[in-house]
Amino acid sequence: MQTQTTNSRNTMLWVVGIAIILFCGVGIAAIMGWIPTSMAGGSSSVAATPTPKAAVATTAAKTHTAPVQVASNTPARSVCVDCGVVESTRDMSENGKTTGIGGISGAVVGGVLGHQVGGGRGKDLATVAGVVGGALAGNAIEKRVGATSSYEVTVRLENGSSRVFTETNPTWRTGDRVRIVDGMIRSRD
Repeated sequence: MQTQTTNSRNTMLWVVGIAIILFCGVGIAAIMGWIPTSMAGGSSSVAATPTPKAAVATTAAKTHTAPVQVASNTPARSVCVDCGVVESTRDMSENGKTTGIGGISGAVVGGVLGHQVGGGRGKDLATVAGVVGGALAGNAIEKRVGATSSYEVTVRLENGSSRVFTETNPTWRTGDRVRIVDGMIRSRD
C-alpha cells in the first residue's frame, strides 16, 4: 500500500515540476519578445528597409506624389522655456566687514572688567587679559552682526540651459519642479 502512495506522489511532483518549467519558459519567451504580444497598442511596427535596387525603383515611380504625414498617438511635447528642475542649492553666507569699532569697544569693556579682578600685579595681568579678550570678542561680534546669508539656486531648464539665482531664504530643494516668472523662481503648478 505504501508503494502506491509513493508512486502517485512522485508522479504528481513530476507533473507540477514540468508545469512550472513550461510556465517559466513561456514567461521568459514573452519577456524576450520571442512570442508576439496580443496587447492592444503594444505592438511597434518596424518598417523593412528596401534593398538599393528596390529603393531606386520606388523613388523613380513616386516622383510626383504628395508628401505623406503619419499621425502619431503620442502628442508632441512642447518645451516650456521657463520651466525647469532645481539642480542644486548652495550656501553663500559671508562674514560681515569689520570697522574696528567692535574691537575697540570690546577692549574698553574687557579692560574695565579685568581691572575689577585681583590686586597688585594680578590686577594688571587681568586688565591686559580683559583688553585682549574683549577686543577679540568685540571683533567677532561685529563680524556676526554684519554677516549676510544668501543661497545660490541652480535651475536646469527644459531647453537644456541652466540659470543661477541668488535668494536670501530659499524653500527649494534639489529635484523640485519650478517655473521662472519675472526673474523669480516660482512653484510649477
